[in-house]
Amino acid sequence: MVDKIKNRIEKELPAFIKDLDKSYLLSRLSPILFKNIKKFVLRKGKRVRPLLFIIGYLGFSKKEPTNLYRSALSLELLHDFMLVHDDIIDKSTLRRGKPAMHTMFTSYLNKFKNPKFNGEDLAIVAGDIMYALGLQAFLSIDEKKERKELALRKLIDAAIYTGSGEFIELLYGATNINKITKHDIYKIYDFKTAYYTFSFPLTMGATLAGAKESEIINLFQYGAYLGRAFQIKDDVISMFSSEDKIGKSVLADLQEAKKTIIIWYAYNNSKKEDKVKINHILNKKTVTKSDLTIMREIAKKSGALEYAKKEVASLIQEAASMLDGSKISSNSKKLLYSYCQKILNL
Repeated sequence: MVDKIKNRIEKELPAFIKDLDKSYLLSRLSPILFKNIKKFVLRKGKRVRPLLFIIGYLGFSKKEPTNLYRSALSLELLHDFMLVHDDIIDKSTLRRGKPAMHTMFTSYLNKFKNPKFNGEDLAIVAGDIMYALGLQAFLSIDEKKERKELALRKLIDAAIYTGSGEFIELLYGATNINKITKHDIYKIYDFKTAYYTFSFPLTMGATLAGAKESEIINLFQYGAYLGRAFQIKDDVISMFSSEDKIGKSVLADLQEAKKTIIIWYAYNNSKKEDKVKINHILNKKTVTKSDLTIMREIAKKSGALEYAKKEVASLIQEAASMLDGSKISSNSKKLLYSYCQKILNL
């Protein structure tokens, strides 16, 4: 069933892009803008957010309204908009194993002599357009006006919270690790990942289907626990995996001095000499692969890797208890159990 939903989402994406061009004539207005947005949006991805949106809706409604899948694309476009801006902030040249949006525009600008702007400038504008397209996609669903308004507010909330999470994370990147608490890190995880990846997609779908407020609150908390677990798993992968597997530089998080649960635990459970090494690496202007190797060794030696794994297990158990108490349909409940186990590699 999950594969069936994802396949329909994959088919809806190119159809949306085609209709978009008919409505706005972007391919004529600016071929390079249309071409790069199309290439970026159609890249292979997990489609977690639109998929959870669909599951959330079907969990409280037996009927599928017109343009349900088109509306679900709003979350994928919001995600893409965030990725475009995130890659500029991270100074990452890769996204999903291919050139980042600003990298593609930079290559295009090489044909011009001394342009007064760069690829990052063009990518910021393209990202803004993708956000607007997400709002347009959402409004296409044929549902009750009151439900649409409530769900739209959640989509807007997702953008606000995610942007706030990004802002806070950047400031924490300039803050010494000894002043960062576990609560600070989970606040970033919630705002930047959990809410817009799990909580809002599920509750947007459920809201459109007419779910009661108590169910919305329950699902939101379920998503928050799951999102924290997902982010910790991502932190582990980012630190201990290879570039070809994660589709971006393995040095990206260290270069930004991101304060993850792994680094926080390693710092607070290491001897003075390793604390000095952690601080040195986090404060370096340019990190290297040897720095990553050192950080990996400290994370293992301090027990940070094992701690992260235990946190994931605990959060998944918390999420499961929330889902057990939900009145979402048994079919959607089964889909959530199996799908979330899959994306968390359990």
